[in-house]
Amino acid sequence: MESRYATGESHAPILAPAMNESTGRGSSLRRTRRGRRSGLARPDTRPAVWPGVAGGRYRPLSDADAARVHEAVLSLLADVGLSQAIPPMVERVTARGGRHTGDGRLTFPRDLVEDVIAGARRDFVLHGRTPGHEIEPSGVRVHVGSGGASPNILDLETGRYRESRARDLYDAARLVDTLDNIHLFSRPLVVRDARDPAHLDVNTAYACLAGTAKHVCVSASAPENVAVIADMCAELAGGWERFEDRPFLTIMICHVVPPMRFAEDACQTIENAVSRGFPIQVISAGQAGATSPATIAGSLAQAVAESLAGLVFARLVNPEARVVFAPKPLVADLRTGAMCGGGGEQAVLMAAAAQMGRFYDLPTSSIAGITDSKVPDAQHGYEKCLAVSLAAHAGANIITQACGMQASLLGASLEGYVVDNDMLGAILRSVRGVEVDPEAIGADVIAEVARGEGHYLGHSQTLARMERDYVYPEVADRRPPADWEERGGQDMRARARERARRILSDHFPDHLDPAADHALRARYDILIPRSAMRPA
Repeated sequence: MESRYATGESHAPILAPAMNESTGRGSSLRRTRRGRRSGLARPDTRPAVWPGVAGGRYRPLSDADAARVHEAVLSLLADVGLSQAIPPMVERVTARGGRHTGDGRLTFPRDLVEDVIAGARRDFVLHGRTPGHEIEPSGVRVHVGSGGASPNILDLETGRYRESRARDLYDAARLVDTLDNIHLFSRPLVVRDARDPAHLDVNTAYACLAGTAKHVCVSASAPENVAVIADMCAELAGGWERFEDRPFLTIMICHVVPPMRFAEDACQTIENAVSRGFPIQVISAGQAGATSPATIAGSLAQAVAESLAGLVFARLVNPEARVVFAPKPLVADLRTGAMCGGGGEQAVLMAAAAQMGRFYDLPTSSIAGITDSKVPDAQHGYEKCLAVSLAAHAGANIITQACGMQASLLGASLEGYVVDNDMLGAILRSVRGVEVDPEAIGADVIAEVARGEGHYLGHSQTLARMERDYVYPEVADRRPPADWEERGGQDMRARARERARRILSDHFPDHLDPAADHALRARYDILIPRSAMRPA
């Protein structure tokens, strides 16, 4: 059964942004042939992977399964509803046919839910502070980023966990700013040196926006803090209209307390954010077996229903709201009740959530990469790679927590970002898949080599395509054992730690306008001193 919301977009690969008529396959083929005749390689400089590479080929749910989940979701919203709705939500939903029952539950009629899904915006772009970091969360385009809100960081120097501070968040942002396979920066650390929620939100937004030119995602600890975040964005953009035209910050909102209850302050945050024009994520994050059903299908249905309820409210407040549908169901270890993000159950559950986003053709965000490991080690590697791969191949538009997180989101690791950047490059290359055309098959090249030297190492096609078709790791080691031992025999974590140190000693982003920065510092108590934002 096809979704009534689908646009009919093909799952054929979305070509890299650099692909155009003058650099397309035909001209590349001509360049290759000219290079072979002249004996000179003419490299194809397009990247092997890019933000928005097309996923969507992995489908853990059959068409009939997705339709069954959708039917269950509509029934849950229409017949069970959610409790603790705020008065503005009750007013808007009941005006469209919903009921506010005697036991305080707000129900959502099927027609309203389906109309909201059908009319939701799918055309918006999330921008960076500078051009070149655009994210299009539509179709089957895949982007990966950080996230997590961890209260602790694995100290880069001591290798031990400690409380995270504003400067740690800034360091994480400027590290991610340099890592090509991480496309956006969602706040991964809690600023624990902040004195109160308002101070926390100011310094979180500042550290993220100062540390990277990539798109930033933060949350608001209280509804009234949306105005403060808006003031900061307007100052940095040179006016609110400029920000609305090119939004470089998304507000993430966990608007429910599963099972099937609204978080009242967070619902007010939705209203405040979309009224001002912020892009938002409407997030449900129940834990299977604890705050959502133990079955994968039941946990999925509840999360989808809860996220759709947030989408309905956001669009009733502002029909032009830029909303990312974000069902992010998690898994608990049923032996202890503790969250566990590294198992195969979590990976397939999040991929199924991404597939439901494709069923509705909504801009969709998923969580993947929640390792239970405490450090970047073998457990870290297999748990993250499995979960992120499945979500990406399922076509999640934005995958958060895909890098840097440890200890079931209780910790973050700076060297982990460096390790995970390698991993993400390999995953994105697998998502890109195989493009088959006469040039790629290269029957004439095969014939030439077979009749000639008998190997392709020096052939102009190989030299021309080595950057276009292959992703090369930054810290993974491909040397023979003898060379590896001769150069110190370091494991990947040690090499990543060295690279993270080099980046943090050299890379200090300068995209903040000095006058805007001065104005923000005069207006707010910024914890990060200017002296920490330049080389020692």
